[in-house]
Amino acid sequence: MFLSVFDLFKIGIGPSSSHTMGPMTAAARFLSEILGDDWPRPAGAKVDRIAVSLHGSLAYTGIGHGTDRAVMLGLAGETPVTVDPDLADGIIDRIKAERRISPPGHPSYRFDPSSDLVLDKKTPLPGHANGMAFYAYDADDRLLLKRIYYSIGGGFVVSEEELQRMKIRAAAPAGAKVPYPFRNAVEMLDMAKRSGLSIAEMKRVNEEVHMQREKLDEGLDRIWEAMRGCIERGLSQDGIMPGGLKVRRRARMLHDKLQEQWSQNRPNPLLANDWLSIYAMAVNEENAAGGRVVTAPTNGAAGVVPAVMRYWLHFHPEADQASIRDFLLTAAAVGGIIKTNASISGAEVGCQGEVGSASAMAAAGLCAVMGGTPEQVENAAEIALEHHLGMTCDPVGGLVQVPCIERNALGAVKAVTAASLAIKGDGTHFVPLDAAIETMRQTGMDMNERYKETSLGGLAVNVVEC
Repeated sequence: MFLSVFDLFKIGIGPSSSHTMGPMTAAARFLSEILGDDWPRPAGAKVDRIAVSLHGSLAYTGIGHGTDRAVMLGLAGETPVTVDPDLADGIIDRIKAERRISPPGHPSYRFDPSSDLVLDKKTPLPGHANGMAFYAYDADDRLLLKRIYYSIGGGFVVSEEELQRMKIRAAAPAGAKVPYPFRNAVEMLDMAKRSGLSIAEMKRVNEEVHMQREKLDEGLDRIWEAMRGCIERGLSQDGIMPGGLKVRRRARMLHDKLQEQWSQNRPNPLLANDWLSIYAMAVNEENAAGGRVVTAPTNGAAGVVPAVMRYWLHFHPEADQASIRDFLLTAAAVGGIIKTNASISGAEVGCQGEVGSASAMAAAGLCAVMGGTPEQVENAAEIALEHHLGMTCDPVGGLVQVPCIERNALGAVKAVTAASLAIKGDGTHFVPLDAAIETMRQTGMDMNERYKETSLGGLAVNVVEC
């Protein structure tokens, strides 16, 4: 099994990897298909109008997660990596005013968001909770092309056919396309023992099958710089976050208070936890505002890994750039196992799959750079994941704000605690990581759909929206 570190950590924009980045990517894919030859074109037929329908979780919480905006930006030719968040409002306003889209390399198409972008809450698509359908019509409104895509979490987008192939591959034996093709934690530990390599070293060898070491390190450094930049922006901003809940940013205010305490040498036994929480909140407040973030492994859980990495640099004098790379590689190895055997999607398994996965990844990364053995790293990931099992995804108002921002802060605290507990042991423990992952999968299957990013249950219905 090989899932690249750059599949788990993608640079994009907020507020959601599955509801923002995924739909934007799907829109770009549909534009490419329109220009392609992989569909039967009637003689002389030309695409004149485009329409989109959003289904399942995308329909229920699409407005709060900016899915409608993401689709429009994608149809305008923007991508999660290249879009400038500061220019997004202008692009959206122009599309609404002109009722047309003019993506680069295409003719202008009719597209009226008020009628051509439908949130269909009544018709779920069979493949996944995050389904969307794109339609292309000619000037007489005859349907020329229809494509269905699914946003399966973490910014990953697949077509109907690709989803079916994924299910077939999941049931088939994994092909050994990399030197260490571990599909689960047992295989990972066995390969580490036989090779004498750390988890980060095995992951690096796998990555270097596909790219040169210099390119890999440049990419890892770019991920961390994007994460660090997101923390810094989050710590410099204040005011009310968008969406209507009137939730105020708190990271900057809390950061200023901590800085004051730090300068006065006032005792604070919770200092490390406070910094962890502020770093995580800074990232997720920036995400909620639609800023530049990194999926880790999703946008909704984007604050956990950067917060723990910043904590590592802040409180551990031995921290350096090489350790940051090892942290990311180790975290990606664990994240890949979780995604392969369960899910990182809130719409599939609830928030245990987002913040729970992020906390496990962060715990593994921290334990590794603190000198943990592969067995201790696996233990750290298991502790962090086990104590998120059953966590629902119930965003108030469909916004990635309450309880998501604070949930990231506590996920980071749990990650550091898990790493600390694991590294004080010898790696032997009662519950294997694979068992925790399988339990998360089963719990997600049993979980009522109201608690899977639909805002139909939990805090979303028990907190009065102000």
